[in-house]
Order: sequence, then structure tokens, then C-alpha cells
Amino acid sequence: MAAFTEMLGDKLMTSSGEVSTATALDGKKAVGLYFSAHWCPPCRGFTPKLAEWYSASLKAKGMEIVFVSSDKDESQFKDYYGEQPWLALPFAARDIKAKLSKKFKVNGIPSFVILDGETAATITTEGREAVSEDPTGKDFPWKPPSFFEALGTEFLQGMDGDTVDLDELKASAKVIGLYFSAHWCPPCRQFTPKLIEAYESDLKAKGLEIVFVSSDKNASEFSEYYGTMPWLAIPQGDKRKNVLSKMFGVQGIPSFVLVDAATGETINDNARGKIGSAPVDEFPWYPKALCDMTEGPDGINETTALCLMMEGCAADVSAAAIAAVGPIAEASKAKKADLLFFYAAKSEGPTGQIRQLCGLGEPKPAPQMILLDIPDNGGYYVSPATEVTSETVNGFLEAFQAGALERKQLG
Repeated sequence: MAAFTEMLGDKLMTSSGEVSTATALDGKKAVGLYFSAHWCPPCRGFTPKLAEWYSASLKAKGMEIVFVSSDKDESQFKDYYGEQPWLALPFAARDIKAKLSKKFKVNGIPSFVILDGETAATITTEGREAVSEDPTGKDFPWKPPSFFEALGTEFLQGMDGDTVDLDELKASAKVIGLYFSAHWCPPCRQFTPKLIEAYESDLKAKGLEIVFVSSDKNASEFSEYYGTMPWLAIPQGDKRKNVLSKMFGVQGIPSFVLVDAATGETINDNARGKIGSAPVDEFPWYPKALCDMTEGPDGINETTALCLMMEGCAADVSAAAIAAVGPIAEASKAKKADLLFFYAAKSEGPTGQIRQLCGLGEPKPAPQMILLDIPDNGGYYVSPATEVTSETVNGFLEAFQAGALERKQLG
């Protein structure tokens, strides 16, 4: 229970008063964090249903729920919590609520995050969908499938009816590429020839095997489109498409995901931009610890990011700053810290917008170091340092973690 105490604090609320977090959650198989508020109409529609399902089935199966309130004041919180049959984070624990929202990337409510009752590890952040589809808890606690379970066991190989099984795919591939695409999508039809060229000229020899995951509307379109492709495919209309799209958060197509064929671990869930632009000798393009902002600041809207703004700096100044931050970024990545690192040595991509939003003015001959905390309702922090060294970077990060920096609001 130490993990939950660290996450939620020492005390939670019940309808009759406070209770120890450790005592309240002891022995639970799963814990749901229910982010909700009385002022939110979808929340008020979902809460009675969740309460019914919890009381009728889920509580008996070993689930506990903790209400994490986004109400505007304690009076609203008390009125709303009075309708709920589970635990609650005390309304006064606003700092904990903010950390939870940031940790689980809660961008809208109601949101229902399900955690393992023993380790507090995340089972799914899509708990609202899971419980709505299975209100009696038949598949409780709704653990998502592994990559290989979602991928399935058999794939088409060309249009002649030949198939390849999963063991054959894993034996032939070092990296599995999932290509989410469709014939009706113009950007897909533009990208597919580029992917075919890269695959046949370099990437297949480097151990890449691609599986086409189709969003085609019918078998005829699928056949015509897949007939142009030299790789494997999941049949059109197969339910695996929806499972894989959800697993990798595919919101639009074309999308290209790279996965380690031995472990099933995601290498790069946004590899489309690498085709034709990234060096082939760096394949499979593992995300770098310290990234060039001008190539696209992936993840910056969802994760706190340290940014070095050096568009006006001499080349040797930029190089020294990058050399100082690189090992810190690598160590942070190795620890799987929830922190990204970017540098901008030239005025391209989003650099101008970031300068404007943070009020940094025109590029200067000395580096400017900022922490963008967009997940915290658009917060940011500016370092007073005019030199980037391991000491100034670590000091900036330590002050941020200690809450000792002045928070500014993106304008």
C-alpha cells in the first residue's frame, strides 16, 4: 500500500469521515481513480451508472474507486460526493489532484483510470470505456492485451491466399512496422510509394517486416490497395484493426508504428516522418533523449519539457550546451522520468511560436532555458542562467521539482 499512500496521501475520505489510505485500499484487486465534477454534464450522466455497476458487481470483485474532484469549491464537492458510494481524495488536496491529472494526462472529464491494487501500476487509462462495455466485470480488471495478443497469429502474404503465422513473422523480422492506411485517404496514397521504396531499397534488409492495418471501407478497395504493397496485411474488417488502433492511439492515417519483434516493446509510435528524412543507418529510429525541436517536438503537449532556445547563438555555444544537456537527458530517459528534452539551434518549426507564448523576445547570443509544462494548464518556467552547464541544468530541474520556481502562464 506504500505506492498508493505516496500517490494519494495518507488519508482518504468516506461518507463518514477520513480513513487511512493504506487501510482503505488493502487487499483490493484494482483501484479506479474517477476524475469528475458536478458542473460537468457528462459526469453527472456517467456517475449514477458507475455507482450502480460498482454496488451491484464491481465492489464484490475487488474494485475500489477514489473520486478525484474537479469541482469549483468544497461545497460543490460535498454535494456531489454525497451521491457516490466510494472513497474520495480530500478536496483540500489540490496539489495531489493536480499531480494525478498530470501523471495520467487527464485532459477531459469524466475520466476513469484503473490501477493494479497491489502495485498501483496503470492497467488502463480508458477505464470509462472498459466498464461501460463490461459493467458486470466479466473481464475485470480489464487488462489490455499484450502487443502480440493484439497483433494476432495469422497474416495475409499477397493476394493469392498465402498466409504467414506469427512465429514466422517473428523469426524473419527484427522490427515489425504497423502501417495504418486506406485507399480512400489521399495522404496515404501519397505516402505509400515512399514507404515501398524505403522498404525495398533499405529497410527490409535491415530486418523490417511491415503489416498493413487497413481502414478500407470494403474488400474491393482493400484488394486494389493491398495489391500495390510488398508486405503482409491483416484482412480488411478484422477486429484486430480497432484493437491495434486503440493500443497505439491512432487518430489519423497514414500512421506508421515500429515495434521490437522480439519483445513487443514500442520503438517509435510516430515513425511516418522518418521515412525519407531520417538517416537509414539510424534505423529503427529509437527516440533520442535530446531532440532537435525543429524536427517536430513530439510529446511536448503531453509531457513536461526542458527546452534550450539557442537560435541566436554561435555554433560553438550551441554545441557546448547540447554536450552539457545530452548526458542529463540520457540519464533521465534511462530512469523513464516523465520529462522531455529539446534544443533549437535555428529558427524553424515551432521555435517562433514558443518564443511568443513564453514572452522570450527575439533570439539572443546567449542560450535561454525554459521548462514547458503544458500539461499543467499551460505553465512554464524560465531559468535565469545565461550559460548552459550540467550545474545550471540540474539546478533548474531540482528547483522545479522542489516547487521553488515562479510559474508563468503561456500567453
